[in-house]
Amino acid sequence: MELRLLGYAVAIAEEGSISGAARRLHLTQPTLSRQLREMERQLGTALFIREGRGLTPTQAGQVLVRRAVTVLAEAEAVLKDVRLAAQGMTGRLTVTFAGSGINGPLGGALSRVRRELPRVDLQLEESFNDAEMSTGVLEGRFDLAVQRLPMRDARLATQVWWREPLTLFLPAGHPLAHPAEPAPLTALGQIPLVLWPREVSPLSYDEIIALCHGAGVVPRISAEGRSVQTLLALVAAKFGAAVLADSHRVLRRVGVIPRPLADTSTTLHLVWRADDTNPLVERIRTVLTDARVAGSGEGKAVLRTSAPTR
Repeated sequence: MELRLLGYAVAIAEEGSISGAARRLHLTQPTLSRQLREMERQLGTALFIREGRGLTPTQAGQVLVRRAVTVLAEAEAVLKDVRLAAQGMTGRLTVTFAGSGINGPLGGALSRVRRELPRVDLQLEESFNDAEMSTGVLEGRFDLAVQRLPMRDARLATQVWWREPLTLFLPAGHPLAHPAEPAPLTALGQIPLVLWPREVSPLSYDEIIALCHGAGVVPRISAEGRSVQTLLALVAAKFGAAVLADSHRVLRRVGVIPRPLADTSTTLHLVWRADDTNPLVERIRTVLTDARVAGSGEGKAVLRTSAPTR
């Protein structure tokens, strides 16, 4: 039976007459009467009886109307969900992100996503390995990555989302920690460095080594750490200096002085599969971009951590 016929039966029951239901449905009375007779013919039973000047559902009609109300409501919900999905307003989305981003604008941006897309099941996974994040997007484990150094692959689409300076985090009391102006890149040769292990984060490791070589200095690596907290603890213990995104200033580690590195910056990219046609991916990229433009910095997201922060 067509859904419209169920709607006719509900309207007749609620209005109590063919004439009232016809006006509500914008039909003529003869047309609605014919539709009612067709329903009764299909079902092999009378659905309404005349009582006084109105129509009352029979026992069979009461069952039909009661179930029809449920069916019509569910059908409307289906149509609404389909429209929302087509507009990128509902569904499930898995985002992986560089942990350092959450110390900067990413926390507020994700808060805006949750506020503007409340029907989206947003799954977050923290990582500090750029290669793993890009690979996860290619393999379909992640719908979107927010990362600093995306893999170069024609199957990936990228968008620059946020730029910030690189900062040299120095032990308190070190001569390099006192000047207020940005430190020259040659400062990387004046103090030992504490770095990520290359096997853990090769792109980040190589980026810092390349900065040293570009400045004409040979890096001296004194220690390695697998999390930002460990790197800053090593700096505070005077093992050397760490090169990190400027947003890590918010951690305010005792015994550590941040000093910007002149003429350097690091970039957060949005990364997704180039052939991904999911409208939800496009929608969340739009919200994240709007949040960046607005400089949103409010709110926190609940994280599922898979690796130390970078």
